[in-house]
Amino acid sequence: MNLQEIYSDLLSKIGFSANEIQKNWINLEKSYSKKSRHYHNLTHLKEMIECFETYRDRLQNPNEILFSIFYHDFVYSASKKDNELKSAEYALSVLPENVNLNKQLVFDAICATQLHAYNINEDINWLIDFDLKILAKDWEDYKTYFEQIRKEYRIYPDFLYKPGRAKALKHFLENEFIFQTNEFRNLYDEKARRNIEKEISLLT
Repeated sequence: MNLQEIYSDLLSKIGFSANEIQKNWINLEKSYSKKSRHYHNLTHLKEMIECFETYRDRLQNPNEILFSIFYHDFVYSASKKDNELKSAEYALSVLPENVNLNKQLVFDAICATQLHAYNINEDINWLIDFDLKILAKDWEDYKTYFEQIRKEYRIYPDFLYKPGRAKALKHFLENEFIFQTNEFRNLYDEKARRNIEKEISLLT
């Protein structure tokens, strides 16, 4: 299934009409396809949904988490600090009153992708880990990722960007674990840590 089919299938399951689905998909695709999005785009969504499909059976509320994946970066501007909150608010605005979905969980899940910190809701921990799996890619793919992030932040000169990026990366290393589920910790923590350390060495 392609992204649009997965999206349409989900929305029809939770009570949207075909017209609403089409309209919402166009808005979503437009948002994630903006020229300024070098990393936070439809490819990022696809990769997260591949993770979701792999671990769907581990989720208590798969529909809420899938909906959250689609909208977690709907609003994205490198110069803003409230992208996640705005994305969460937008996601709720799309949902009709009587929708068959836990709106609070959607809101909390999207907001949680700002700090990527441990959450008491295990479904949200899975979402956070899907979002961060890029950190544990092979070095060449990881390098492509941080180069794409740099392009998204191109409004900032190196003397501002480099210490800011290094600080954000060090935050991950200061935590006991980078990933929040045991599964991802065991599989990816060590590799993500190595990638982050290597990127920091290039920034300083």
